[in-house]
Amino acid sequence: MDPLALAVLAIVGSVAIGAAVAKLFGPAEAEPTSRAASDAAPRPATWTSGLAKTRGGLAGRLLAAWRESKESEDWLHQVEETLLSSDVGMRATQALVETWRKEIGRAGSEADARAIMRESVCDLLSTEASGAATGDGPHVILVVGVNGVGKTTTIGKLAARFQRDGRKVVLVAADTFRAAAIDQLTRWAERLGVDIVKHQDGADPSAVVFDGVKAAVARSADVVIIDTAGRLHVKANLMEEVKKISRTAGREIDGAPHEVLLVIDATTGQNALNQARVFNEALGIHGVALTKLDGTARGGVALAIRTELGLPIRYVGLGEGPEDLAEFDAAAFAEALFAESDA
Repeated sequence: MDPLALAVLAIVGSVAIGAAVAKLFGPAEAEPTSRAASDAAPRPATWTSGLAKTRGGLAGRLLAAWRESKESEDWLHQVEETLLSSDVGMRATQALVETWRKEIGRAGSEADARAIMRESVCDLLSTEASGAATGDGPHVILVVGVNGVGKTTTIGKLAARFQRDGRKVVLVAADTFRAAAIDQLTRWAERLGVDIVKHQDGADPSAVVFDGVKAAVARSADVVIIDTAGRLHVKANLMEEVKKISRTAGREIDGAPHEVLLVIDATTGQNALNQARVFNEALGIHGVALTKLDGTARGGVALAIRTELGLPIRYVGLGEGPEDLAEFDAAAFAEALFAESDA
């Protein structure tokens, strides 16, 4: 037989055999690829999962102390030490100790003790919704915070929340000191399909805000979210620049910014409280977004922020996904903190 014909027959035969094997056993990579995709799908965070570390570090220690010495004043000493080491703050610690001194005696079981602790924590965290200002134009949110707290990511997650509610969002990339911040916010805008106004890195942040709010009005946006450069809250000149951004927004849209949202990393403990105090004195904070709550055993800083400064916690980061930025719910927080299991 002609050598060319033999080669053709060999190729056809190998193809036929491969097809038969594939038909019998299926594509070799299909199952692993499918399984990997399934494994990679993130599970939505819950209050219970987001507070798992804090529950173990705070609630777990409180209940262990109650079981060991509930009949004596020693329990309250352990309570005070546990609360302070969990960044609950002095004022909240004193309030909780006084409440538990009066009420814990009626706890006949661990379930009763959980209920008493849960109710008192919920009472401390409960607050009326922030009375944000309103105007004739879009609702303007100025987002501030130091570098590394997850500010730009929080903005992206906020935009996703507003978008799910059917509201048109414009992002303003006024963190012009870091090109990476502009790029990150741009990726969020592209991912969500929302408008973004930006300049080159190094541009005047107030000029970006001026263009951003103008564009938002022209495009009939419902919400404008302004990213700002991470501020070292001990640097007066840098804080003055944030104030200038705020004034620029107010000149273009009545009452803007209608909300000043401070983003705080829950893992930074008492330093977070210091940041909140300085930003509040400089700008008048309407609320706090507490990020990385799922990554710390010291989430008691939420109580410190609320009781020391009177600032409401508006949002909390319970996980990594866009849907894992939850509106703060004092009852849900307290329930998850003293949950009996991680189920």
